[in-house]
Amino acid sequence: MASRKITIEPVTRIEGHGRVTIYVNDQGKVEESFFHVDEFRGLEKFCEGRLYFEMPQITQRICGICPVSHHLAAAKACDAVARVEIPRPAKLLRELMHMGQLVQSHGMHFFHLAAPDLLLGFDADPATRNVVGIIKANPELALKAVALRRYGQRIIERLGGKRVHPNFAVVGGVNAPLSPKDRDEILADHAEALATTRTAVDIAKGWIEANQETVSAFASFPSCYMGLVDHEGGLHMYDGEIRVKGADGKLLAQFRPEYYLAHVAEHVESWSFLKFPYLRKAGWPQGTYRVGPLGRLNVVDKIGTPLAQEEFLRFRQINGGKPVEGSLYYHYARLIETVYALERITQLLDDRDILSTDVCAPAPAAKIPGQGVGVIEAPRGTLFHDYSTDEDGRLTRVNLIVATGNNNWAMNTASGLVARAFVNGNRLTEGMLNRVEAAIRCYDPCLSCATHALGKMPLEITLVGPDGTVLDRISR
Repeated sequence: MASRKITIEPVTRIEGHGRVTIYVNDQGKVEESFFHVDEFRGLEKFCEGRLYFEMPQITQRICGICPVSHHLAAAKACDAVARVEIPRPAKLLRELMHMGQLVQSHGMHFFHLAAPDLLLGFDADPATRNVVGIIKANPELALKAVALRRYGQRIIERLGGKRVHPNFAVVGGVNAPLSPKDRDEILADHAEALATTRTAVDIAKGWIEANQETVSAFASFPSCYMGLVDHEGGLHMYDGEIRVKGADGKLLAQFRPEYYLAHVAEHVESWSFLKFPYLRKAGWPQGTYRVGPLGRLNVVDKIGTPLAQEEFLRFRQINGGKPVEGSLYYHYARLIETVYALERITQLLDDRDILSTDVCAPAPAAKIPGQGVGVIEAPRGTLFHDYSTDEDGRLTRVNLIVATGNNNWAMNTASGLVARAFVNGNRLTEGMLNRVEAAIRCYDPCLSCATHALGKMPLEITLVGPDGTVLDRISR
């Protein structure tokens, strides 16, 4: 019977606010562990009544780390609401922005959030086990890491006018073509970005090889996996069908994004504002799955760029062709995807249509049919935007299943397994608790994006005068 509670609050080096509670018995053994997401974001409800075409600008305000993912998923959902097929050049440009987002997000996570644990050690002094410690340990690598993230951000800026919350995707396409000057400048900086990423791949593989026993056992567990695939079963981040595989690697489902509600349901627990998606036909909790880099590489058959494909083949041999289960392998998979994104950037920039000015389809009819679904592979995993409107295009229902939400069960499971393996309640050390946090960091969660309301939320608003006097108060 649990006699004491250990609280880790907040979980550090993630986006958003979360905490972990660990219950231990008199012998110091962990009996239960919970990963709580306490943030409340009511975005789905306050979007109701807005005009659907505003959503690419509204929804990206969920987050400053992955705004492009919401921007593009929203645009895809709006295209579907309006029943408009965007021109091919517009699709290429949206994907180009998406690749820039992938590079900046993956690069930031590996070098700034994950690397302090890997390069400095789980037990290192927390005062130095951070990005400042990385700079001191290897200033040249730190500068390259900053340049890599800047490369991705500049792609976003050249297309959308600014690096965060760009103004680019609109219903029917994008609002501006790519200039030859911007294309050439992106290409000019490409070689350095790719070289830095390949260095990071070597660092990750070297660390895995040196710590093989830890990597194989750390938060390793069977699950289902989900990700988008193209018509050949290859990795695709912008488009395709959704594929789900089981823990044995066998295909469980493959379906078009607009049919997601026939396959995905959401479970609720009272101790978290973050829902728990699962595969309907498998049920709860057997149908829980993982998304993001590890999930994607466990469902695809190949990667369509040469260097990433070469690394993918090595990844597939880790578990003899079966799904790779260890959570620490997320870091390796994330870097393989970064190589893919950089190679894909050159493929897109070399396409004959990339400089076309045919970037937006004609405006839709005055009366809007009703529902549209947009799905994209955000850096953290499969992202669903689902909008319903009245005939005038005003939103009557908004449903978002965000990548981090898809990984909620996995993060709770991973942190619980690590707590049981490493935490001794009678002799606590900072390094023990950091390992629990590191299990969550493998998934690079964006908690601000993912939280939903559960039931009726209490709300109190207080109006305070300049002198601090309470003038009015309302509550719900």
